[in-house]
Amino acid sequence: MKTGLILLVSAVMLTGCYHSTEFFQPEPPSRPSGLYTETGDNFIELFWNENYENDVVGYHVYWSDRYDGRYELLATTRQAYFLDAGAVNGRTYYYAVTAFNSDGMESELSTDVAYDVPRPEGYGVLINNFRQSASNSGYSFGRYQVVRYDDQNADMYFEYFNGTYYMNVWSDTDIQDLGPTSSLLDVRLAPATGWSPERSVPVVIGHTYVVWTWDDHYAKFRVTSVSPSRVVFDWAYQLQKSNPMLKRPAKAKRSIVPSLAQR
Repeated sequence: MKTGLILLVSAVMLTGCYHSTEFFQPEPPSRPSGLYTETGDNFIELFWNENYENDVVGYHVYWSDRYDGRYELLATTRQAYFLDAGAVNGRTYYYAVTAFNSDGMESELSTDVAYDVPRPEGYGVLINNFRQSASNSGYSFGRYQVVRYDDQNADMYFEYFNGTYYMNVWSDTDIQDLGPTSSLLDVRLAPATGWSPERSVPVVIGHTYVVWTWDDHYAKFRVTSVSPSRVVFDWAYQLQKSNPMLKRPAKAKRSIVPSLAQR
């Protein structure tokens, strides 16, 4: 009897002392999603969705000069936002983002296309009616300055005639009215067709226009004020020839995903 009792107690004790040999294996965060950019004059803003994991403490921002190039660490941020204030007008920048957690584990690179080209812009530019003041009635986007309407660098010039306001371009330049906008930033890409056959458009406050210049650059301007003697507008100009990007559209998907080895 004693022997049987001892064996039963021993079996119970052995069962109670069993410990699992399986251990929790930490995992890196998921890739950040929804990455997109907004461009400006010598800067690019990056936005993305916050990761859902509770232990994510920050993000690394990477950049490259080619889509399939080597991505280098640019900055670290605690928020799902970054301002690249070092971006240079006329240069193309490609971006990717990773998330990292409190254990220092880092995700793979984000898979959203995010690239942009900063471009110069200006606000509150005033040019006069060329019929009244010819010397300061034209504008040169390439030089960022008011010029005479018939200057060789003039991309467009203002006219008031028979009760109507016009913005005119020369025979080697195109112009198009894209209609009312709430901001200059609303127009992201230059159109491929629809240019004015008269190379002249009526000027309307709140409308944004696109110009395809004689030297193959795209520009846009938005009218903020107009009178028989002058027009006031905001503008942006793409430095890269033949590039219709005036502001990058958001949230396209990559067809090739850069790997960690491409950093």
